[in-house]
Amino acid sequence: MQLANSPMRYGVVPQIVHWLTAVFVIAGWLLGQFGDVLPKGSARAFGLFTHMTLGECVVALLILRLTWRMANPPPPPEVTRFGALLEYAAKLSHFTLYALLVAVPLVGIVVQLKRGNVLPVLGFWEFASPWPADRAVARSVLRVHEYLANTLLILAGVHSAAAIVHHWVWRDRTLLRMLPGAT
Repeated sequence: MQLANSPMRYGVVPQIVHWLTAVFVIAGWLLGQFGDVLPKGSARAFGLFTHMTLGECVVALLILRLTWRMANPPPPPEVTRFGALLEYAAKLSHFTLYALLVAVPLVGIVVQLKRGNVLPVLGFWEFASPWPADRAVARSVLRVHEYLANTLLILAGVHSAAAIVHHWVWRDRTLLRMLPGAT
């Protein structure tokens, strides 16, 4: 089991962080989209709590990912016939994904606090709102949160599609380098 990155593939640590982030983003988005269908009361409250905790976990995983990336650089990109243009597009999309992985949870935190509610932090602490409750502002910020979350999910879908194109069309190792157990 290779923990660290090598010139040929990602190590186990970045693979786990990558796939956990994907699962948490999808689960958080689904809860955000469909949480209102949960019965009012404890079920809906638990759905919202889980949604917020997943967002906080995404931020924690992003911090871990960026710290690991500084200490253990990723393998170089696969060479493709599109050269620097494709490499630039990949870097831009990764930067945008990272920015959205921060922005979506942070804007969600503002929604919770502008509602005048406490923010449960990873289920261990509660952070009281430093602002007076303002439901109109909270609704406006919620729309921004939803827009950013949808953008994140769309860009993650493009990211996934690009990995599949690398694998099935261009037949390079881009996808295999991030799959656990692949050689």
